[in-house]
Amino acid sequence: MKKHLTIYAAVAALAAMLAGCSQTVQGGTQMSYIGTEAAENMAVTAAQVSKENATFAQTELDDKNGTAYYDVEFVVDGTHYTYAIDALTGAVIESQSEPALYGDGQTGDTATQTGTTGTASAAGSVDEAGAKQIALDHAGVKEADTAYLQVKADRDDGVSVYDVEFYVASTNTEYDYEIDASTGEIRSYDHDAEGYSGTQSTTTDTKTEDEVKKIALAKVPGATENDIRLNLDRDDGKLRYEGKIIYDGMEYDFEIDAYSGAIQEWEAESVFD
Repeated sequence: MKKHLTIYAAVAALAAMLAGCSQTVQGGTQMSYIGTEAAENMAVTAAQVSKENATFAQTELDDKNGTAYYDVEFVVDGTHYTYAIDALTGAVIESQSEPALYGDGQTGDTATQTGTTGTASAAGSVDEAGAKQIALDHAGVKEADTAYLQVKADRDDGVSVYDVEFYVASTNTEYDYEIDASTGEIRSYDHDAEGYSGTQSTTTDTKTEDEVKKIALAKVPGATENDIRLNLDRDDGKLRYEGKIIYDGMEYDFEIDAYSGAIQEWEAESVFD
């Protein structure tokens, strides 16, 4: 425990030092960024590895929802690390590690390549069949009920992923999933009721905002009314609620039919993607 406390203290101290460096004023209004070298130092310190042993794939300045950060990627001893470092304070916003694949600066027995498909998979990672099943189970759909299904290996911000797409004709709904190829985690997903007409009441009765909030929040365990924003809109003569939930590092965007309460669209992704 003392070792971990010492490491965390070192990270905190480095972040504080970098924050102090970031107070430089440019043109009297703009605070300066800590720079790529400082961002790399913070990343390797947080990862508890030596910078001398690290092979950096990239260190790039990026922006998400008004927050400037450095996207730092590096490989050490067969492990691929990805860090989002606050460009002003040096704080670690987000981090991820996974077995390094071919092209990450590692060779040999740290990864295996499937030459027939042109994709790569690390030992112990999720394969295409596993990614497909994860998406189908989450959507509550059986493979036999899909009219179209495709799984494709890809990389997103340096992370190996599977893009899973399928279509269910009976509900006229298209699903899109992004599955982490190392952990099986669902990084993002959405489904869209294509050409949805809805089953509207013959009266003018619509769901109340409270009813619609309960429908949406039921899909995000732990989220509360403080995490949701909602507004009523009319599209092609149909009333629908458009909303957003931001909770636990994820952003959910959705559309709900104002009459039936049916979810027409639902999309989820990390706030830092």
